[in-house]
Amino acid sequence: MHKGLGEPRGPGFISPELDPWATPRPGVPGDVAVAGPVRWPRLLLAGLAVVAVSATSGALAGGWVADDEAAPTPTPEGPVQTTPPPATGNVPSDLVAAAATALPGVVSVRVGNSGGSGFVIDNQGHIITNNHVVAGGGDVSVVGQDGRRLPAQVVGRDPSSDIAVLQVTPSSALRPLALAQPGTTKVGEPVLAVGSPLGLSGTVTAGIVSALDRQVRLGDTGARRDAIQTDASINPGNSGGPLVNARGEVIGVNTAIATLDGSGNIGIGFAIPIEQAQQAAERIIGSGG
Repeated sequence: MHKGLGEPRGPGFISPELDPWATPRPGVPGDVAVAGPVRWPRLLLAGLAVVAVSATSGALAGGWVADDEAAPTPTPEGPVQTTPPPATGNVPSDLVAAAATALPGVVSVRVGNSGGSGFVIDNQGHIITNNHVVAGGGDVSVVGQDGRRLPAQVVGRDPSSDIAVLQVTPSSALRPLALAQPGTTKVGEPVLAVGSPLGLSGTVTAGIVSALDRQVRLGDTGARRDAIQTDASINPGNSGGPLVNARGEVIGVNTAIATLDGSGNIGIGFAIPIEQAQQAAERIIGSGG
């Protein structure tokens, strides 16, 4: 069994330069596997034997498209008005804007040779991630969008909710993300999963909210908890990263995937609703760990 942080039970891949990162646990239909952490590779892109995962956001978004209304004709009395930037390919322009909003607040979390993802929640440098990403102990650091690595302190962990809070020295390069209001997430709305799957930092995958209040066993207690189900691709290393809506607001913390017979991502991922994660984070910060 791979000795890393937590138990990487989800899909893995093999680089010709490395031993297998993790031995997948024999899967059973409906098994829910933690979506990370993943061991950081020495070689990321060259010669990887990867199970391809496509983020076909146009199809996954269920036909949700950007507004194509023409710009109004300018009049001599008023300023010229322009339309928003057009969509790129099949990706709605709102999702392009959401990705641009979210990425500066998302970090790769590294603990030794393992890690996951996280996101900044305030101007004091507090970062939410999953407990299972940091539960193994060791020196923790985060890497932001600008590529700089910052040492991080574990403020505290809540194993029952699988939430942990880190803190780094506040930096202008790390932008806090807005959190969605409770009760505003709807089934069918487009979302982005942002993080570092398989060590590939700054990765964005698109999908929809597939279901709400899905009962999933999360955390060390094994208790069933309400989770957001999504078909946005979530893989090892995504753990702790945000699931954001088309406004760039965080609606959940990407945490787990369902597998069949040890297979990789099958389009069923789970995120801790942001109201649950926020409550856990506030308890941790308030108690100083």
